[in-house]
Amino acid sequence: MKSPSMQLTEVDENGAVLVYRSTRSGFSKYFKGQLMEIADALYGLKLKITIIDRQNDTTGGTTGPIAIQGGLKTVIVRYRLDFDNKDYMEAKVNKTIHPSQKKLGPVDGTVLLEMFPFAIIIDESMQISGAGEKMVEAWGLDNVTSSGQSTIIYSTVTDHFKLRRPKGIPFTWQNILHFHTVLFELELIRISHEDKDEDKKESHAISLDAMTITAERRESQGVMKNILLKGQMRFITEINSVIFLCSPIINNLDELHNMGLFLNDLNAHGLSREMVMAGWQHFSRLEYTFEREEQRSDELETSLHLADSWKRQGDDLLYSMIPKPVAERLRAGLNPLSTCQSFEQVTVVFGELHDDSHLSTDIKDAMSAVTTLNTCFSAFDELVHSPMVYKVETVGHVYMVVSGAPDMNPLHVQHASDLAINMVAKIKELDLPGVSVKIGLHSGPVVAGVVGLKVPRYCLFGDTVNIASRMESSGEPNKIQVTEYIAQKLRKLGYMLESRGLVKVKGKGEMKTFWLESGPKK
Repeated sequence: MKSPSMQLTEVDENGAVLVYRSTRSGFSKYFKGQLMEIADALYGLKLKITIIDRQNDTTGGTTGPIAIQGGLKTVIVRYRLDFDNKDYMEAKVNKTIHPSQKKLGPVDGTVLLEMFPFAIIIDESMQISGAGEKMVEAWGLDNVTSSGQSTIIYSTVTDHFKLRRPKGIPFTWQNILHFHTVLFELELIRISHEDKDEDKKESHAISLDAMTITAERRESQGVMKNILLKGQMRFITEINSVIFLCSPIINNLDELHNMGLFLNDLNAHGLSREMVMAGWQHFSRLEYTFEREEQRSDELETSLHLADSWKRQGDDLLYSMIPKPVAERLRAGLNPLSTCQSFEQVTVVFGELHDDSHLSTDIKDAMSAVTTLNTCFSAFDELVHSPMVYKVETVGHVYMVVSGAPDMNPLHVQHASDLAINMVAKIKELDLPGVSVKIGLHSGPVVAGVVGLKVPRYCLFGDTVNIASRMESSGEPNKIQVTEYIAQKLRKLGYMLESRGLVKVKGKGEMKTFWLESGPKK
């Protein structure tokens, strides 16, 4: 996991602008609160913080959005910090310089380019207005205009250089000024001879023999690696430009050769040459390893985000087969038998679809019948709302629902009856040719639990289930048959019922049943 970064981009008498970057979303408000607490506790400042703009900062999660090309998008939030900053600005403006500095004479820009032969001067339009001798040689002595000037001069810096560090920011003039205290890493993009334009293939006379020899020795090495340059951006007020004071990052002599450079090309001052010879620049390898680990960290965060998504999908599938409380107990390692519960009063609903339009055994008719079943059962699923009612299972043409289990529900009779009325209404609304539904209800005690190891299901057991099934099987199309016990309950609540009389029920003899016509009048 990469830590967030914060940079001040603007400072004035009334406060500052702070930019927050992170690969995790949803923390911008926490960060705002932390700033206010730190300002108050450590400095006695009362900050007023407002968010100027934000990018990729989504709510409802901690992982940033995934980019199309892979990895996570960077969350960028700009804050305006309002506080009394007059003392700091006054001290900055009225800062006194040491007397010795007043005696220093002007320094010509060519001196810096001699001291830093790989340095480049960048003007406000992001064009290269000057470059050190070794930079020109590294770019290619044959990459010159008709007047003999290197093509890298007065070209746009982003055409030839790629910003490696600081990461996550555009390579613009404003960002160079804002991050002037940060070490920059630029990669010089070398072009091969095959990529050069035809008009640049013409030979140009070079007056100095030494430069001709240098060009030949560099070109003899074929396609050369890009050069990674590291240094500081320094703004020079007199010319309104920035000079990139840099040196190449070299790990060993082999890399030096592959880049088309020589030991004498490195800066004469400092320890660059000695560090290459002694192998003291192995920290670059560590940086490369660190970058690889950062990349792996990004990949891991992406994988965790995907795993999170897959887990949610798996949970949704599991909870569609087993009630959530029961599933959680099974996950805790409890024996499936320990999940069995007895419920004193529940209402069981059975609904069986009848499709008179698909009675043949033809495979085409069978597929059409499956489509009809799916349409009807999907419509029923939309009517089932937990915890008022719970869908137990579908077996063939039969749809089974219970109210009062696995969640206790004192209004189980009303909720189950309302569902049954809505199921009949939904079938009539779908208006499928030859399709009807028979529904039966009964209330009483049941035992519920998970049965089986492969494809486990939440099942109900008891005489109440059998009687509810008999109410459905002995019913009529698009009608709801209920037992006398339920009828007595519903009449007190204002439901409309009609007596059917005595009905012979298998295993129970004759039972007095009722048709449930409609709910209470509103």
